[in-house]
Amino acid sequence: MDTHMRRERLGKLLKESHEPITGSRLASIFDVSRQIIVGDIAILRAKGLNIIATLQGYFIPEKNEAERFRDIIVSRHFGFDELEDELFTIVDNGGKVIDVIVDHSIYGEIRTVINISSRKEAEEFVARLRKSNALPMSSLTNGMHLHTIETKDEMLFNEILEKLKSKGYIVG
Repeated sequence: MDTHMRRERLGKLLKESHEPITGSRLASIFDVSRQIIVGDIAILRAKGLNIIATLQGYFIPEKNEAERFRDIIVSRHFGFDELEDELFTIVDNGGKVIDVIVDHSIYGEIRTVINISSRKEAEEFVARLRKSNALPMSSLTNGMHLHTIETKDEMLFNEILEKLKSKGYIVG
């Protein structure tokens, strides 16, 4: 299969998938290296495909996601237990954590997509952090960070916001 055809099939596969697909899995499907897939993804993005990379893999958001409500919260907490509790509070109440953003004094805005929409995904995310001895991004900014939260509507977003406020996580 030539490069052009592989990229065309890769884009089609991501559009049709209902869940993220890892780079390693894609490499296996197309019988190429993971690095080739990374390059293909970059080229497909440059051509306008909205490919999102997460810890769970690559995906193209479904069109109906645009109909959902999104807003940003400013949060502050310390440690893995509070991180996990914050994520649980959001996903257990019908929200999805799209990303984490910090405003670093030297590097400026640092943003990474995490796409956590279930308690299981939250548990796995925190477990990976703990196992790798990595610190949460918010450790760069004394616990202060932002999240883009997606919900079915604004009312549900506000309910989640109130629950986070009652736990002392919301700043401002």
